[in-house]
Amino acid sequence: MDRIAVLTSGGDAPGMNAAIRAVVRAAVMFDMQIYGVYRGFHGLIEGDFIEMDASSVGDIIHKGGTILKSSRSEEFKTKEGRMKALSNLEEKGIDGLVVIGGDGTFQGAKELSDMGIKTIGLPGTIDNDLHYTDYTIGFDTAVNTVLEAVTKIRDTSTSHEKATIIEVMGRNCGDIALYAGLAGGAESIIIPEDPISTDHVITKLKAGKARGKQHQIIMLAEGAGQAADLQKILLEKAKMNARITVLGFIQRGGDPTSFDRILASKMGIKAVELLRAGETNKVVGIKNNALFHMDISESLTASRLFDHDMIKMTEILSI
Repeated sequence: MDRIAVLTSGGDAPGMNAAIRAVVRAAVMFDMQIYGVYRGFHGLIEGDFIEMDASSVGDIIHKGGTILKSSRSEEFKTKEGRMKALSNLEEKGIDGLVVIGGDGTFQGAKELSDMGIKTIGLPGTIDNDLHYTDYTIGFDTAVNTVLEAVTKIRDTSTSHEKATIIEVMGRNCGDIALYAGLAGGAESIIIPEDPISTDHVITKLKAGKARGKQHQIIMLAEGAGQAADLQKILLEKAKMNARITVLGFIQRGGDPTSFDRILASKMGIKAVELLRAGETNKVVGIKNNALFHMDISESLTASRLFDHDMIKMTEILSI
């Protein structure tokens, strides 16, 4: 393994730069040539490569986003697109590839592995929706971004004695809402894995108001509904005019937390070590604070072990 490349694909996540940095510097340490691929799989098809060295990734560990940019490529989903990507990799003499992204990125990595390019995947997504691993790169930062917003929203909610619905990202995974809601003292957390009825939400809101609560926070995961719909229901059923905050892409930005920087660094080095050992079609994850690797196909079909105890904690703490 003499020459490898690294790319980021799909939605960006804080910590991707830390992962790129780790991959590049590990490759340099092991006397490998290392290339960056701009704009993910689209860059593979276009041959948009840049040779990198240790200084190429200086002063980026603390920065959000990805210096290699990211995109989604419909062309790569076709056989013709993948053949173009393979041809460009072979022309550069690239033996191995590290891909950083979510489930769609992993599927693309599997396709390349099947075509003969050794590939290792790193989980980079704020959603934490890759079920094989406890945490994905970017999730901790996103939770802390939401938590900071909750703290500020509570101030104005208290001043006006109103309930606020905060809609957060996560696709069909409610982890951002769950973790930020629990840490932020939300009265209700609505997530797709453990949905609660609007009647239950209303009951809690009324009980809180009856005992003098000056504010109420309802944390809503986007996979469980839309804030505007819930606002309408609360107004119609309980005559409560709740405010809405949809945080949107602010959750993807910002400097990564120390947890994400360290996790990304560990995973980036591990990916290069796996390539050196001749491994392919693998993804790196973390379980019980220890790194491990497994087949990409297995990672994509892993079942979710949802922590229902965290929801129970919310019910206890928000009485």
